[in-house]
Amino acid sequence: MKVWEAIRKAWGAVQEAVKNGRVFDPHETARAEALAGAPLAEFWQRTAAFVIDFLIVLAVYVPFELVRQYLVLRATHHPLHIALRFNLHELTDLVWLVVYAGISVWWTNGLTLGKRLLRIRVVSLLRPRITLWQGLERALGYGASALEGGFGFLQFFLQRNRCCVHDRIAETIVIQEPRPVRHKRGTG
Repeated sequence: MKVWEAIRKAWGAVQEAVKNGRVFDPHETARAEALAGAPLAEFWQRTAAFVIDFLIVLAVYVPFELVRQYLVLRATHHPLHIALRFNLHELTDLVWLVVYAGISVWWTNGLTLGKRLLRIRVVSLLRPRITLWQGLERALGYGASALEGGFGFLQFFLQRNRCCVHDRIAETIVIQEPRPVRHKRGTG
């Protein structure tokens, strides 16, 4: 009888641990299975989308920075000498890229303007929609991918599901969007 009591007590502890979230929960399994067979984006598509997005960030950054520097110099009565530099080692410049990449991926559920043009999408391995945290994690993960001469980007060619370091950090993959079906107009 004492054995059965010990088993019941242990089972109760396991159930309590499950309720409190202290045991492994394979929460992403159903989502990962739902994505099985999805065509993965090619490296050239991902690279081209990244370049387009980077150019968009610069297109917004340059006019903003010109106006900001002009107003600061005029207000402080300094000579007008405006110097534009986009340096990813500077926190303020890095914020532009992280905000654009992170928030746009979250807001559009995986599409930045560059990804939309290249017909690819970032999808979460955890849930149907990308969370804000995943979007920001992925954007910050670009830094990890760029380390060691960009080896994190080249891991695309080594990983089974074509994941770069930033994909693995945020638990995402990049898939190709299906082409829209065009309906032929009927005559008559």
